[in-house]
Amino acid sequence: MNWQAISFDWNNARAFLATAEEGSFSAAARVLGLTQPTLGRQVAALEAELGVVLFERVGRSLKLTPFGTDLLDHVRGMAEAARCLSLAASGQAQSSDGKVCISASDLMAAYLLPELIGELRRREPGIHIEVLASNALSDLRQREADIALRHVRPDHPELIARLIREMCASFYASPRYLAEHGRPETFEDMASHALVGFVDDGVLLDHLNRSGVPVTSANIICNSADGNVAWQMVREGLGIGIMADDIAERCPDVERLFPGIDPFRYPLWLVTHRELNTSRRIRLVFDFLADAFKQPRPVKRRAADRPTLKTPART
Repeated sequence: MNWQAISFDWNNARAFLATAEEGSFSAAARVLGLTQPTLGRQVAALEAELGVVLFERVGRSLKLTPFGTDLLDHVRGMAEAARCLSLAASGQAQSSDGKVCISASDLMAAYLLPELIGELRRREPGIHIEVLASNALSDLRQREADIALRHVRPDHPELIARLIREMCASFYASPRYLAEHGRPETFEDMASHALVGFVDDGVLLDHLNRSGVPVTSANIICNSADGNVAWQMVREGLGIGIMADDIAERCPDVERLFPGIDPFRYPLWLVTHRELNTSRRIRLVFDFLADAFKQPRPVKRRAADRPTLKTPART
């Protein structure tokens, strides 16, 4: 190994890579958490050290010079090596104190995780939880999260997945909607009812049609990519929606439809990176969530959610 040839500062190389990928000094400074002058000095220092120009200005934007283009793949390789080093080091950490990021859908993050996080924190007060609420699949290989709750099995060899259980989902509607539009008694009745969607309409309709529910795009009167928004529409009486039973049971202002028909079923996977599986605190959180989600958790209703008996008036 020629150690004399390895002399330039990684921070300067990282500043160059971020600028090349983000397209400007200001954008690169934001993603790296630096000031723009600091980032500019780091790029200039790398240029001075290598004796080349890496960027040229074209109008208001930056363009890589031919040498900058040649250098880019090498610096990307360095970044990947640094990422793997960080990942391996995190995986070997034996302290249970520190941050663990959990990725989950917006609905699961809002309705199911808070109670579990409270229980986990009482057991392990040194663990700090960050929740990434997103309906998109987080990239665990790029450290967007440490642990993910998913409904699809990952197919990458770097990821470890455990099938926790099958979750159930059913049709739900608010009493207001049922009072105004009537209660559907069979799946065939759904053809004349309004639906609220919060996934791609085509995917939702295809799944419902294959399940014997004769609805079309005309039935979907409103939808939202945000599950919490769509669920609130259902609770406000705009239409009928499909919801995980674990979540809907925590909402006393909706009623389950078709109680005699089996619910829709879908898997719940718990996923982490194989390197992080050796981290003590991540392993603690992973095992805790696996155990907590094995069975539907009993609903803890607030006092305001419980029905009250009215005392008859004296005559």
